[in-house]
Amino acid sequence: MKKRPYECEAIVVRSIRYGEADRVLHLYARELGRVAAIAKGVRRGRSRRAGRLELLVRARMTLRRGSGELFTVGQVDTVRAHARLRESRAALLCGLELGETVARLLDAAEPNVAAYNLLGNALDLLDRAPERAGQAFSLAFRLKLMLAAGFCPELARCAECGEEAAVAGFSPASGGIVCERCASGSLPFGREEHEFAVAALTHRLAETPTASDQALARIDRALAAMLERHAHVKLRRVA
Repeated sequence: MKKRPYECEAIVVRSIRYGEADRVLHLYARELGRVAAIAKGVRRGRSRRAGRLELLVRARMTLRRGSGELFTVGQVDTVRAHARLRESRAALLCGLELGETVARLLDAAEPNVAAYNLLGNALDLLDRAPERAGQAFSLAFRLKLMLAAGFCPELARCAECGEEAAVAGFSPASGGIVCERCASGSLPFGREEHEFAVAALTHRLAETPTASDQALARIDRALAAMLERHAHVKLRRVA
């Protein structure tokens, strides 16, 4: 008995050549989470599906589960091609980084609609305005993704003692900001870093706040260390 195909909407976050004419795609699907699928024959010149399965394309597709972990891609219809995004090197690299972050942090075949919508929205924003690409945009995305994944840092009070006091650092082990009394061994994280993180979480991604290069580097380091400690994921530093 043939297995019933899945109908889903997915974003292509990785693409690997396989054999003479195929590709193995890593997809983040709204209905399924992260899955891998083989697209047979898409590297042949006559394949109509090739352009619909490029990196960062958002598409409706049918997936049929094979005997192993790989799905097989069937019919594909483009939802968002994100062609303008791919014309800008900075926007393309930023989009690929966002997709890689989702694939690494949410690496199970479990749906997370909030994360899927966040990635789709981020790619749409980059497609409409490629100049958005940059460290601030990527870090704002990462903070929102951490919230969707259940790893949001504590920013309202000291993550160690619970007191509402001035920010004196960031503790990856405790999962958030710490006060002066609890700051021993913490990472540098002050008022500017704190204000950026709070604004990034409370505003739309289209309203990404700004901060100095030094502050963004400190935020990047703090979030990466926290995710490595609690999610056991080592992410690349934001470019």
